[in-house]
Amino acid sequence: MTQHPYDPLATLRGDDGGTFDVFLHGMVFLDIIFTGLAKAPDHGEEIWSEGMGSCPGGIANLAVATSRLGLRTALGAAFGDDDYGEFCWRTLTEQEHVNLDHSRRYPGWHSPVTVSLAIGDDRQMVTHGHDAPESATAMIGTMPRARACLLDLKPDVPLYEDQELTWAAQARQSGSLLFADVGFDPSGRWSPSVLDQLQFCHAFMPNAVEAMAYTRTDTPTDALYVLADRVPLAVVTDGPRGAVAIDSISGEEAQVPALRVKAIDATGAGDVFGAALVLGTLAQWRLADRLAFASLCSSLAVQQVGGSLAAPGWGDIADWWQRIKTLEPDVDAPRAYLDSVRRRYAFLDEIVPHVPHTAVRRAAATIARLSDA
Repeated sequence: MTQHPYDPLATLRGDDGGTFDVFLHGMVFLDIIFTGLAKAPDHGEEIWSEGMGSCPGGIANLAVATSRLGLRTALGAAFGDDDYGEFCWRTLTEQEHVNLDHSRRYPGWHSPVTVSLAIGDDRQMVTHGHDAPESATAMIGTMPRARACLLDLKPDVPLYEDQELTWAAQARQSGSLLFADVGFDPSGRWSPSVLDQLQFCHAFMPNAVEAMAYTRTDTPTDALYVLADRVPLAVVTDGPRGAVAIDSISGEEAQVPALRVKAIDATGAGDVFGAALVLGTLAQWRLADRLAFASLCSSLAVQQVGGSLAAPGWGDIADWWQRIKTLEPDVDAPRAYLDSVRRRYAFLDEIVPHVPHTAVRRAAATIARLSDA
């Protein structure tokens, strides 16, 4: 069956020419994921996995997540001219419909590779890679028009530099909303300079550990209030405890619990959450609906083998909502819980009827014909 994209922003587009919804920059990895392992191999031991998947990873996780949700996505990234790079390039363009006009192939540059072992609910990874051959700004060149950009904040890579107008600064000056995330700081310094960059951003979406560490607070809620003084849209995710957010522009504050699901692999769940939040913001949904939708997409992702293989499409979302509306109560989902979920996601009734039956569903595996996940 042919899969057709669903455009959730169709009624808002107007005459926007060649504007993208989302522009991304980062490192693309070839991810090779072994699943169904009972344990890690002992010294000198060979073990067989029950399944294996291969897919573009790294920033490609986010690019696939936004594209599957119907957002027009462009990616600026370095690709090697080896078979790994060719596979990632082809998968992103031909299957996931990500625009790579601002990406480059570099002869002789080895594509980064990550091998991941999914052992129970844990994951062990081995990665090989090299720095990109040139800076992001030099590679991307003139920034395309985009409604939003997603990026990671880093203390040693400022968004604005005295001698160079970075790609992110160009994007902001042209009207893009910057949605920022941040990674775990293994040094333990949690430099305040990271938060100084929020003056250039529209949204900040750290997890609870990161948010509390950077703000020197003791609870996710306290961290949220500190961040909301620095950025228009502040969001703090807290895993199985859900998420909290403040939109200072609309004056909304919201908290949503996480859905009850059996998590198989949390890899890439944060990327899916961010992609869904961007969609809800661009679609001008109320804050509680944006948080609920992002939580839903993330919960759908963690029930599958992670990375770009797990990112849901609108077909998966429509399937879930139809199932929830007809699900009978049981021990794991009592009636009060189901009623709460149905109330929280009632806004999907206005969206799902417009989703075609053939809408994109999660990768008939990103590379179905080449994977066995």
